[in-house]
Amino acid sequence: MPEFDLVIRGGTAATAVDVFRTDIGVRDGRVVALADGLSSGRHEIDARDLLVLPGGVDAHCHLDQPTGDESVMADDFESGTRSAACGGTTTLMPFAAQMKGQSLREAVADYHRRAEGKAVLDYAFHLIVSDPTPQVLGQELPALIRDGYTSFKIYMTYDALKLNDRQILDVLALARRERALVMIHAENADCIGWLTEKLERSGDIAPRFHATARPQVAEREATHRAIALAELVDTPILIVHVSGREAIEQIRWARSRGLRVYAETCPQYLFLTADDLAAPGFHGAKCVCSPPPRDRASQAAVWDGLRDGLFQVFSSDHAPFRYDDPKGKKVPKAAASFACIPNGIPGLETRLPLLFSAGVNDGRIDLCQFVALAATNAAKMYGLYPRKGSIAIGADADLAIWDPNREITIANDLLHHNVDYTPYEGARVRGWPVTTLSRGEVVWADGAFSAAPGRGRFLRCDHPQSVRGPGERQA
Repeated sequence: MPEFDLVIRGGTAATAVDVFRTDIGVRDGRVVALADGLSSGRHEIDARDLLVLPGGVDAHCHLDQPTGDESVMADDFESGTRSAACGGTTTLMPFAAQMKGQSLREAVADYHRRAEGKAVLDYAFHLIVSDPTPQVLGQELPALIRDGYTSFKIYMTYDALKLNDRQILDVLALARRERALVMIHAENADCIGWLTEKLERSGDIAPRFHATARPQVAEREATHRAIALAELVDTPILIVHVSGREAIEQIRWARSRGLRVYAETCPQYLFLTADDLAAPGFHGAKCVCSPPPRDRASQAAVWDGLRDGLFQVFSSDHAPFRYDDPKGKKVPKAAASFACIPNGIPGLETRLPLLFSAGVNDGRIDLCQFVALAATNAAKMYGLYPRKGSIAIGADADLAIWDPNREITIANDLLHHNVDYTPYEGARVRGWPVTTLSRGEVVWADGAFSAAPGRGRFLRCDHPQSVRGPGERQA
């Protein structure tokens, strides 16, 4: 009898701290051996001249999420997880979003119904807290944290989601008490609303004015305020989808004072600019997201932050709305104003190839930094490590085998999401995952996807590393 279910032979493995040649032995879905010359496996993969990396952890994406308006997300848990797998990602963390007036428990139950029988990859849930009532703060949220939903997102913008400062303080205080991590969308809602009204009155309603209405100062102010509120409560926070240099300056300032402020950024802030929102006709709507892409100087500042450790997490913020669809970017009311265009862009499948090509192959970051940003840091931040995010004995055999020299021109017809465009159409990248394994099972190889819907498992999260007490170890 073969000793292993699977042996991956001769590849160059990389973790967040090391690069080494090894065979990898897998049994019962987990890594059980790392050594040269392992004995035979029931199945074998030849990884000579290839990289073997931990499967990506995309810790910020939106799948099948109710919007509260006329729009409908194009990707459900089946198409979204399929697309992620084809891009080298093996774990997703979408959001169970509470609508105002809704029980948070009801929102979580609804998301389990949406995922079950569809997800092909393992997944955990963040929560979105939009209505922190005494019932939510006193009973539902503490119980959910203990059940493994240990991170949640709050908004400082969007009328249907935003919290005021008093509510934010209440949520931060609960997070401190229950050892949970708060993710914050930091943009000043009143600044955005005021600018939007002025632009609309002037007839400036095209997609490009979305960026005008959400300037860096609105993100900078909200980032500073979020930091101040977290300092008052003395709890860590993570600022999501940081777009440019002014918010980055606030985070650097906070770190210089010893505050536990973590940060995430996304591909759109490295590869798009506000000019992309000014594409002819209505095509700029394809790049409408919040915060919006900025300018070349902000792109450089984001790369600096990835290189020097300012950013812990690199996520897609995948928000899948079809372009040529009355339930997507072209909802009827979008013709009246940029403010009505559904926010978000697709990116599950292209997140890692874009970062690998422009980061590793172009010399901006090294391979270990790539692994940290792609997988390990997110697994640690959100309580999934060491089961996810690394190549280690006992970890799930979630692996992506990369051809670091394969050149691909990104085109939407090559991708596996259910969106009718990619904002990165025509981008030339070098480095692409050729095989993806989830718990030792090949789900993507040689251009073919082979996983069955429903094989993905829900993951309960431990307390994030950033909020654990001194000496407390992860289970």
